[in-house]
Amino acid sequence: MEITRLVLPGPTPTALDAARLCARLARLYDGGAGAVVCDAAAVTAPDLGAVQALARLRLAAHGRGTLTVTGAGPALRGLLHLVGLVELLGEAEEREPPGRVQEGVEPDDLPP
Repeated sequence: MEITRLVLPGPTPTALDAARLCARLARLYDGGAGAVVCDAAAVTAPDLGAVQALARLRLAAHGRGTLTVTGAGPALRGLLHLVGLVELLGEAEEREPPGRVQEGVEPDDLPP
């Protein structure tokens, strides 16, 4: 499967950018792309517009191919973790275990 690259504009994508990116992504998938890597290196001042653009791209990719974000800086990574879109970075979202559930007991564990 060939990997195609899509570049997010910086310093932060706007709603107009998001619409253009989604149209470009659709053309890439229609042209036979199976996997698209979205380069976010230029997004140096991420805000909710950047999150919206990535969320819209994720929806546009649904069922058509894979979409992975690369080059995301710490601020964008933090926002994606905050809003639950961390899977776009190729990372699993860390979840807290349910309350009052003990993960395991070792013989040398101290009592609670």
